[in-house]
Amino acid sequence: MAQKATIYKVELSVSDMDRHYYETHKLTVAKHPSETDERLMVRILAFALNAHEHLELTKGLSTDDEPDIWQKSLSDELELWVALGLPSEKVIRQSCGKANDVIVYSYGGRPAEMWWEKIKNSTTRFDNLQVINFSEAETRELEQLANRSMKLQVNIQEGEVMVSVDDSIVYITPAKWKNTNH
Repeated sequence: MAQKATIYKVELSVSDMDRHYYETHKLTVAKHPSETDERLMVRILAFALNAHEHLELTKGLSTDDEPDIWQKSLSDELELWVALGLPSEKVIRQSCGKANDVIVYSYGGRPAEMWWEKIKNSTTRFDNLQVINFSEAETRELEQLANRSMKLQVNIQEGEVMVSVDDSIVYITPAKWKNTNH
């Protein structure tokens, strides 16, 4: 019998001083049976970093042709494609062809560094691609905040991120491995 997704209720308050975006999002997040708490929290963090009224969590791991997060225009055009982990060059190429902007959030320490070394030269032609890495130590700290019912506060200022739940605070410094060229 197939395992079912675990549902997480998240009240996500985003204060993004860099983009002047201040909003609270009530999210229902389905955690796939094969998804770790670390990946779930990275997904929520990626949502916070790109928070927008039209941003949506997708089916993610259970659907191959969708990103983890996307933003569509009112005319249903893909404005933003957000992928997590270490996607293949083929997946990146396809994503860059489908969306105006693509952001890959990598994490996991040494495997992420090896992945980037392997594919970075083949990504130079994608002007609409950003690759941002989170350190393994920071995502492991973030993983400790995971709870089925969460009230997360995310503050973003000058590229630095502070995630807090109750009295627990995790500081994250995203490393930009590749910026868009437009």
